[in-house]
Amino acid sequence: MKATLPISFFLLGLSLGKPLSKRSVDFSWGLEKVRGVNIGGWLVLEPWITPSIFQAFPGHNTIDEWTLCQNHPDTAPGILKNHWDNWVGLSDFQTIANAGFNTVRIPVGYWAFQKFNDPYVQGAASYIDSAISWARQTGLKVWIDLHGAPGSQNGYDNSGHNGTIGWGDGNTVADTRSVIQQVANKYARSDYQDVVAAIEVLNEPQSTEVNGGPDAVVQYYKDAYGDISVVSDTPVILHDGFQNGTFWDGTLTAPGARNVVIDHHEYQVFTEELIDLSAEEHVQYVCSHAGTYSANVDHWVVVGEWSAAMTDCAAALNGYGLGSRWEGSYPLTGAVPSTRSCGQINYIDTWNQTLKDNTRRYIEAQLDVYEQQTQGWVFWNFKTEASAEWDLERLLTAGVFPSLKGRQSSSLCST
Repeated sequence: MKATLPISFFLLGLSLGKPLSKRSVDFSWGLEKVRGVNIGGWLVLEPWITPSIFQAFPGHNTIDEWTLCQNHPDTAPGILKNHWDNWVGLSDFQTIANAGFNTVRIPVGYWAFQKFNDPYVQGAASYIDSAISWARQTGLKVWIDLHGAPGSQNGYDNSGHNGTIGWGDGNTVADTRSVIQQVANKYARSDYQDVVAAIEVLNEPQSTEVNGGPDAVVQYYKDAYGDISVVSDTPVILHDGFQNGTFWDGTLTAPGARNVVIDHHEYQVFTEELIDLSAEEHVQYVCSHAGTYSANVDHWVVVGEWSAAMTDCAAALNGYGLGSRWEGSYPLTGAVPSTRSCGQINYIDTWNQTLKDNTRRYIEAQLDVYEQQTQGWVFWNFKTEASAEWDLERLLTAGVFPSLKGRQSSSLCST
């Protein structure tokens, strides 16, 4: 997870209000609202989700999964296996289902399937099978999401490798297709379509910065769509590459392509302007901004990542060892002085009632907009070690995230 622009999911090439073309997956895209949660930080580490893994190593040389495996080849396999075994399980999927959700998005790195001259530890692939089994037992649907590609498609730690963007160089695109073909050849088969509702071919590519620019991303998407569609009609998810929704008009639309979804994410904490909004202004931004990604487009929208965060206080959210805009300690914006303190924001048991009420209003406004103006949403994230604004499990327990069963619109955007 990380975005400087809003994002969503777009079901392409169909008029609004009609289902996608007939398919075999057991989910009625376009008729059912997507109500999902991401299982981030599990099969691709993110330091802000599990800071304890990285705090075990002094200094700031181990900052992502790549450097964990590169710098600690003897201990990384055991660390990762312990994490994969214990971070999430069947009982968590039952919690998600009991709360009224219908979908889990499972981010995974390319190295789970194939290595390309990299230090990564393999072993994560079998946990996708575990997740599918848990989803089948609890009635949830799964989106498999290629979150990290060879070379890194965005330079974020959520791609596995923080730093430069190398996707598009050399054989990285062809290598990514090789991975997608392996994913499709297994998980797009009919015997998985009762659970696997879609396959996402690449998360958050920085389309203007990769070698070849947006054209390279579009061509990869077309090729990856072909790789999946030769196996079955399992829907294909495409991230919008931080482009406006209309950029994708005419790309992989009917009649030449069907069952295509574009993933677009919505956050309000990654710029100085957004971080400075008051709680009420955050709510109003949700209400007023929706048209920029859902109006006058020839496709449906599903907001595939969003959160309850109105600050960037989560430790290492902006990168391991970096500060926050909220406190004025984030160096990439010049560390603008601030009197605000992250203080107790990351610990929900210390929240006062005002913070709980403001956060719930922010969540309610997003649920209203995403349900009324798009085809659904996927919250980021299910759990964290200590980042309450991003932690569905804690938000549900505290009663800050509303129950989805029988939920009525809050009408926050109509006032």
